[in-house]
Amino acid sequence: MADAHLVASGITVRFGGLVAVADVSVQADPGEIVGIIGPNGAGKTTLFSAIAGSLRPQAGQLRPDGRDITGWPSHRRARAGLGRTFQRLEVFGSMSVRENLAYATEAAALGARPVRLLQRNRHRRLDLVDDALDQLGLARVADERAADLPPGLARLVELGRALCAQPSMLLLDEPSSGLDVSETVALADHIVDAVRRRHLGVVLIEHDMSMVLRICERLYVLDFGVCIADGPTATVAQLPEVRDAYLGTSHAG
Repeated sequence: MADAHLVASGITVRFGGLVAVADVSVQADPGEIVGIIGPNGAGKTTLFSAIAGSLRPQAGQLRPDGRDITGWPSHRRARAGLGRTFQRLEVFGSMSVRENLAYATEAAALGARPVRLLQRNRHRRLDLVDDALDQLGLARVADERAADLPPGLARLVELGRALCAQPSMLLLDEPSSGLDVSETVALADHIVDAVRRRHLGVVLIEHDMSMVLRICERLYVLDFGVCIADGPTATVAQLPEVRDAYLGTSHAG
């Protein structure tokens, strides 16, 4: 995978004497969905935070497309094409769906030069908003307040906002959290569609194994901050150490 868009090598994060992530490496290509799984407390979200730049690792490098951006702050990484969503649903509840997406198209420009707030409409890309609304089936609720939407639609707003920032690599932290089965299936379909249409790379943390097994091409499995397995999804899911650490004996067949 020499041409991988995202290459995180040897990431180590310590909190005092606790090693939360120990020498973990992750790679992902454009047009690929990669999953990171593991039990609670395995270090998955800590790893994401180190990759996204909201947490500084004690060791390791992040080199998308061969550029060393290890020392870059999170906002600079975002402007360079590294997007992220969070396990806790985060939409601007008082804004309409359309306004949520429009904000994402201007956020990078405003963050780089806050004075542009005086001319913010110049930096909005309503064409990107309309594309995302159509792609995610949100056009019918475009003018509704995000706070009034059911969780399934609110998660799509969150995904749409991430897409409107035009990332080349998107980190999704528990995207199905709070969703029922049908909502999870719909969200998974939209993620796959976004990857196909935009040649977007996706790395996701997810506990819903039906979603993981369905859409992820490769898996990394963390346990106590250590990567205990990685490789093609079907192969990794059958490893005894993975079943013991995470999947459970019911998946042993």
